[in-house]
Amino acid sequence: MRKVIDILRLAEAAIAREDGITLEDIKHLLRIRTRTAQRHARLFEAAFPAVEKRKDPDRTRWWKLRHEPLVRYQGIRDSELASVETAIMRARQHGSPLEVHHLESIRDRLLASMTPMEARAIRHHAKAVMEARGEACRPGPRARTNCDVLSVIDEALKTCMCLVISYQGEKNNTACERTIEPYGLIFGIREYLIARDPEKDDKMRRFRLDRIASIALADRPFAKDPDFDLRAHAARAFGSYYREEEYGPVAWQFSPEAAVVAREFEFHPEQVVTDTEDGGLIVRFEASGWLEMAWYLYKWGDGVVVLEPKGLADLVEAHRRDDFPSFP
Repeated sequence: MRKVIDILRLAEAAIAREDGITLEDIKHLLRIRTRTAQRHARLFEAAFPAVEKRKDPDRTRWWKLRHEPLVRYQGIRDSELASVETAIMRARQHGSPLEVHHLESIRDRLLASMTPMEARAIRHHAKAVMEARGEACRPGPRARTNCDVLSVIDEALKTCMCLVISYQGEKNNTACERTIEPYGLIFGIREYLIARDPEKDDKMRRFRLDRIASIALADRPFAKDPDFDLRAHAARAFGSYYREEEYGPVAWQFSPEAAVVAREFEFHPEQVVTDTEDGGLIVRFEASGWLEMAWYLYKWGDGVVVLEPKGLADLVEAHRRDDFPSFP
């Protein structure tokens, strides 16, 4: 029965993906090794004779399905519904109302494709799966997000339209109107809109969502810079806040005791980790945002020393404690 479900999963992917699937895709989708993936590929070919097969010049093999009624009427499995429900819950806890709305829409559409009796059974089984897994919660404070603001931003991002916002800056309490070109959102301790203000310059700026007093679509499209990479831009900051003059090399040295826990973390997507002779750990990366780094480093007490930059080292030195009962 497991193999039947696996082959149907390959059929789904072979239809859904524009170019089809490769052997590497099969290994990733089913979490199996190369020899097992090869056997599954042969079973897939036998189960779906209409599959299109091709081989690239580099000898990569592809399998592509165009139309397969058997796949269309599968519905949704209880474990899949449980994963969707978990994703909805996590999005809600992370303060991402748009993701909650879209995931709920996907869930409802999938369940609507089934008979009422089948849908009730799937819901019942999914609830049992979630209870067995344990509900994932994210305690602690988080910024509140205005759903109306997010909805307008979402529409602007999809249509490449400018936004007219009334924005309150950091240095004064007076909101001013600005017309900006939106490029994406970054979620963290605070939520930021990444956008250009063409009336000022071509630099990407971060606008805190909680400081947007009003927002509306402008009747003006704009052409996005094709070279802009939101992930790369986000990686320039340690958290959600970015400050140009603070960007540069960062190095933290964890004590042998703290290193045991620190090895379980990824502090930055481009970090370089080095073990020290005494069993400690040095983590290096390039980023900005000393204040958010200081907030985070406080949790480690005296288990971490800032090697660079000096400004960050000065910021945290007086607040390193030795009486915390555990590391993060």
